[in-house]
Amino acid sequence: MKIVIIGGGAGGMPTASNIRKYDSEAEITVITRDNKVSYSPCAIPYVLSNKITSFDDIVMKSPEDYKEKNINVLTEAEATAIDAEAKIVTYTHEGKEKTIEYDKLVLATGGNPFIPPMKGVDLDGVFRIRTIDDGKAVEEWAKNCKNAIVTGAGLIGIEIAYAFKEMGINVTLTEMMPQIVPRSLDPDMAKIIEKYLEKEGINIALGQPITELKGENGKVTGAVFGDGTEVDCDMVILATGVRAELGLAKSIGCECGRWAIRVNDRMATSVPDVFAVGDCVESYDAILRSPTISQLGTTAIRQAKTCAQTICGKRSRFNPVLNSMVSKVGNLEFGAVGLTTTFAQQNRIRTVTEKVEALTRARYYPNAKPMNVKVICDIDGTIIGCQIIAEERVAERIDTMTLAITEELTCFELSNMEFAYAPPVSMVTDPLVIAVEEVSKKFN
Repeated sequence: MKIVIIGGGAGGMPTASNIRKYDSEAEITVITRDNKVSYSPCAIPYVLSNKITSFDDIVMKSPEDYKEKNINVLTEAEATAIDAEAKIVTYTHEGKEKTIEYDKLVLATGGNPFIPPMKGVDLDGVFRIRTIDDGKAVEEWAKNCKNAIVTGAGLIGIEIAYAFKEMGINVTLTEMMPQIVPRSLDPDMAKIIEKYLEKEGINIALGQPITELKGENGKVTGAVFGDGTEVDCDMVILATGVRAELGLAKSIGCECGRWAIRVNDRMATSVPDVFAVGDCVESYDAILRSPTISQLGTTAIRQAKTCAQTICGKRSRFNPVLNSMVSKVGNLEFGAVGLTTTFAQQNRIRTVTEKVEALTRARYYPNAKPMNVKVICDIDGTIIGCQIIAEERVAERIDTMTLAITEELTCFELSNMEFAYAPPVSMVTDPLVIAVEEVSKKFN
């Protein structure tokens, strides 16, 4: 069986590795524009802040490592056309146009950074961060930078802003919405992180889009906001999200939805023997029961596993998503899963919520830290969302709530579940239990 995978990111390379796990004879070829494969873009901010020593440290495997598994990786190559009837991919590599036949094709084309429609985005000193080369370019430019603007206060934007602060750069984090991380956090929880960032010396400008970037001699010198305010800077990071790359998919007639390629729960597209994984595909929301996007590395890896198992004749199914996330800036961890109150109400779901402040350890144990937990339930008490902020032990509790929401548990059921306890790692009544007990009081 000949398998061609277009894209070498978090969707493409795991698909190749998993296929090899199940089929030792398949001919696997990966075509990728990048000069490196199998690295974590999520780690780039932590290299910039020197939490991770080098960009080389976030590259987990090389093309040579894959060659040892008989997986052919073509770096700095680009797929330019697909003939779905003849099952042939045309690509350029090393300055030559070439073709390759396939029995199964996997589109892992990912996404491209969204560039806001404003003047000045092509000035020197304006960057998008998607690849290691992007990260290296930012690192080099930052050596002579005093003032930076990061526009887009999602996870990457916040992490990059904090990295600049660690580098000694005066940084302003901007967001056109009235809060940071609007997709994952409610305003009251976002406010906790905003106050922390400001305390750490990061300037925050919310509710004002940048309308223009100004420059002199081809270099960025400032930004103009919607209210006419101008802020001086010598570097701008566009952390304004990613849009699925759909050119090849559309060229062969793959059905696309509102955001990306439509696939079934086996990662198959509408075109026979063509599959898709990663940032270029739509997922299915576990709560709303409708299409959504889940442009997370964890989602791509799970999709890759399902795709590989399907191609190799195994029974597999990719489950609907809850978009669980976690991040850490400075000493503060924050995570979320499921719907925010705002998003639930936008989808006409009546909510009952409660926010509590507990501790990460027993009250008497040294270095116990505050833990803010917000639980969102529907009108029947079924848990549909959770947000947690603390200086430690956030990720494991978000994972617990991911399982609870997946299993459609109610706040009443979770309040009676067994949780492990020891003074150095938790309160005797876990913060999650405290939160669901409090929200339960709002029901008759």
